[in-house]
Amino acid sequence: MTQDIASTFHIALAQLNPTVGDVAGNLALARQARRDAAKSGAHIVVFTELFLSGYPPEDLVLKPAFLKACWKALEDLVEDSKDGGPGFVIGLPRQSDKGRHNAVAIVDNGRILALRDKIDLPNYGEFDEKRVFVEGEMPGPVNFRGVRIGVPICEEIWNDLGVCETLAESGAEILIVPNGSPYYRGKVEVRHQVALKQVIESGLPLIFVNQLGGQDELVFDGASFGLNADKTLAFQMAEFETGLETTDWVRSDDGWRCNNGPVVTIPEREEADYRACLLGFRDYVNKNGFKSVVLGMSGGIDSAVCAAIAVDALGSDRVRTVMLPYRYTSEESFKDAAECAKALGAHYDIVPISEPVEGFLSALSEMFEGTEEGITEENLQSRTRGTILMAISNKFGAMVVTTGNKSEMSVGYATLYGDMNGGFNPIKDLYKMQVYALAAWRNQNVPQGALGPGGEVIPANILSKAPSAELRPNQTDQDSLPPYPVLDDILECLVEGEMGVDQIVARGHDIATVHRVEHLLYLAEYKRRQSAPGVKITKKNFGRDRRYPITNRFRDR
Repeated sequence: MTQDIASTFHIALAQLNPTVGDVAGNLALARQARRDAAKSGAHIVVFTELFLSGYPPEDLVLKPAFLKACWKALEDLVEDSKDGGPGFVIGLPRQSDKGRHNAVAIVDNGRILALRDKIDLPNYGEFDEKRVFVEGEMPGPVNFRGVRIGVPICEEIWNDLGVCETLAESGAEILIVPNGSPYYRGKVEVRHQVALKQVIESGLPLIFVNQLGGQDELVFDGASFGLNADKTLAFQMAEFETGLETTDWVRSDDGWRCNNGPVVTIPEREEADYRACLLGFRDYVNKNGFKSVVLGMSGGIDSAVCAAIAVDALGSDRVRTVMLPYRYTSEESFKDAAECAKALGAHYDIVPISEPVEGFLSALSEMFEGTEEGITEENLQSRTRGTILMAISNKFGAMVVTTGNKSEMSVGYATLYGDMNGGFNPIKDLYKMQVYALAAWRNQNVPQGALGPGGEVIPANILSKAPSAELRPNQTDQDSLPPYPVLDDILECLVEGEMGVDQIVARGHDIATVHRVEHLLYLAEYKRRQSAPGVKITKKNFGRDRRYPITNRFRDR
C-alpha cells in the first residue's frame, strides 16, 4: 500500500501527442509516461482531456465498439497501477446509463477513485461536444493519498459555472485541469488570464495540462503551466514540444506551492505561427501514413513557404517539388524556384505543361470558336498543373500539398481542380502579408525540431518581387485585387471581426473596395467548401470556426 502524502506532492505533467482513434497507441504512450514518471518519484501523472481516445474524437464516440475499446484501455491502466507506482488522472469517453460522457478517471492502487464527467460542453468555433456528449454533475474533490484534489475539465475553467469555486468550498486543496485547448495566435496569454481568474476566485493553486499535436485542422500546442495561489507563475512548459515534467509542490500553512518549477520561454508571433504550421503539417502527414509529399514550385512566396514548412517537418528526402512552366512563366520564376528547392535540399523536377494545355485548347477549339480568350484559358493552365500533380501523387504515393493563402481563399483567387488540388494546406489560415512575415522570419531562424537547413532558404527575390499567378503576360495579383496590406486588413475586419462595412470604412478604406471584397468573400464560399484542410492559426478559420451558407444574397449596403 502507498502512504499518504505528507509535505511534498510530486505531480508529473504528461504533455503528449495522442492520435485520435489509436486507442492501443495512446495506451502505450500512457504506460511509458507512467513508467518514466515513477523514475522521477512522481505520486501522480496528469494526462490530458480524452487522452485515451485522442481529442477531438468527434462522431467516433457514437460507435459503441470505440467506447468499449477506450474503457478496456482504462481497465488495463487500472490493473497496471496495482504495482504501487504513480496514480494518474486521464481523460476518456465513457458510456453511462445517462448517455455518453467526456470523462476523466482518477486512479490509484488498482482502483478508480472517481469518475468525473464534464459539465460544460463547448459548442462554438471548433468545438461541437453537445452533439455527442451529455452533461455531468457538479463535482466534489477527490481524496488522493490524503490530498483533496479538484479536477475541473477544460471548458469548466473558461466560463462562470462555478465549478472551481464549488470545489474550493468543498475542501479541494489544489486544482488539476486536463485540457484539449487548440492553438490560435496569442492563445497562451488568454489561457493564463482564464486560469488566473479561477485562482483569484477559488484561492487555490491551479495546474493546466494541455495536449500537444496536430489533429486535422487543429494544432494543440501544449504550453502546460501552473499558477500558485498567490497568482505567481508556478511553472511553464514548452510550447509545440512533447514533455513529461515532474513538479514538486510543498505544503505549508497557506496551502500548496510549487517549488522551483521549470519556466520555459514561449515563442512569439511569427515563430509561434510557423511552429504551429510545422507541427500541424507534420502530424497530418505522418498520422495519415503518407511517406512523402509533392507540391508545385512556382517561384512565388506561397509555394516557397509551403516547401520550407514541408522540409522542416519531414526532411528534404520526403519532399518533391515540381516546376510546371507554361509560356508565361518568367525566367525569374525559373531561377527563384530552382534556388529555393536547392537551398532546402528538396528534390526538384521541371514538367512543362505546354503540350497538355494546347491539347485541351485544341479539343475545345470548335466549341470555343468565336469567343474571347480569358479566364477560362487561364484556368486551364492551373487545372493542367493540378492534374499533373495528382498524377505524380498517384504514381509515387506522395500527398499533394496545396499552397493557397487565406487572402486568396477569402476572395476566390484560386482555381477549383487546379491550384486548389491537394490533401493539406499548411498556410491556409495565413493572410498574404503573414506569409511574407513567416518567410522573413524563417530566413533568419531555424525553428526548434526542424529538419531543414539554416540560412536563407527562401531567396530574397521571392520576398521582394510583385506576386503573380503568371497566367497571362505581365500579370500581377494587384491587377485584380487591392494591394495585399489593404486586402488583408479588410478581410480581417470581415472574417475575424465580423465588422460592418461602415466600421471598416471608418478605418480609412474606400467604400467601393470594401463592398467588392465583401462580395467576393461571400461569392467564394462554394470554393472553400471544396478546399483541402489546413492548419488553424487565427481565431476564426474557414470551416471549423466560420460556417457561412453557400447560397447567400446578403450584402451589407
